[in-house]
Formats: sequence, structure tokens, C-alpha cells
Amino acid sequence: MADYTSLQASSPFLVQPRRLLNLYAQSLYTSTPAFAPLIPVGLLPYLAFLLLLSTFTLGFYVSTLPKATVPVHEVGLASLASILGGFGVVALFCSVGVYV
Repeated sequence: MADYTSLQASSPFLVQPRRLLNLYAQSLYTSTPAFAPLIPVGLLPYLAFLLLLSTFTLGFYVSTLPKATVPVHEVGLASLASILGGFGVVALFCSVGVYV
């Protein structure tokens, strides 16, 4: 059996793609703009408050509805409250500096 470690280390066919990939990654890193959030950071506390307030309001509304045989209306409102609560918690975390 031949020793392929010395062949791999000296082979230009194996070293060249890595070097090209590294150069490509460096050029992408220098040419792309810095991250800019879609929602201004100053609006995050207000957004978190509105989303979480609507979550608790919908949760209270769903809990006070009369029981139905087919709870389609309840499931829709509860799903909306869950989605609003998820985004509200993320906005709340981001507003206090925990960027998730």
C-alpha cells in the first residue's frame, strides 16, 4: 500500500480548490454590507408591548368564550395568540439586549 499523506500534501489539485474557496470567502466577506435590521431597535420595546398585550387579550377572550361543539373559532384565535406571543417574546428579548 502506498502512503497517500505525502501525495495529498504536495498535490496542487487538492491544495488549489481550498485556496480558491478561501479567497472567494474573503472577497465575499469584504464586499458584503454590514447587517442592518429591518425593524429599528428603538421600536422593539413598543412592538413587544403591543404583541404581548394582544396575546394576553386574545388569551383572555378565548378563555371566556362559551364552549362550542366544534372549536374552530377558538383554535384560530388561540393560534393567532400563540404566534403573537412568540414574536412578542423575541421582540422583548431583543429590546433588552438578548439578540436571539
